[in-house]
Amino acid sequence: MTISAGIFLKSTVLQNGTIFEAVTIFIVEYNSTGAIGFVINRPYGRSLNELEEFRNSSSFQLYDGGPVDKEHLFLLHRRPDLINGSTIITDNISWGGNIHDAINGINGKRLTSSDLKIFVGYCGWDAGDLEMEIDEGSWQIVSGIENEIFD
Repeated sequence: MTISAGIFLKSTVLQNGTIFEAVTIFIVEYNSTGAIGFVINRPYGRSLNELEEFRNSSSFQLYDGGPVDKEHLFLLHRRPDLINGSTIITDNISWGGNIHDAINGINGKRLTSSDLKIFVGYCGWDAGDLEMEIDEGSWQIVSGIENEIFD
């Protein structure tokens, strides 16, 4: 399988003892400059309404998307019809978009954890780095686990 947006990576035992131990990553962008993805199976430990900016929002689980840019929130979702500015990755998974559309959808009960995951941070690789890590055996490309993203 080749590397592209829409693939899943599972860490191998070579990642044990690192921040990537026992994680699954969904790649949302892959091009000549590198790759971007999100750890989909690591809760952040705080809910959306525990963040000062969103203190008046409904409680909604946040996820630790990775070590890069912990100052921003990022979206993976199934509802580009409700979240403007999204990028479609697969038939049923989009990323990005207007955070306020997502918050309004959560507060209005139009978006649930079955539709949306919100991440603090992301994973990023410069050109050639992800390929090198896969070649050395740190990551295994897996398929058929799309349902693992959403509850």
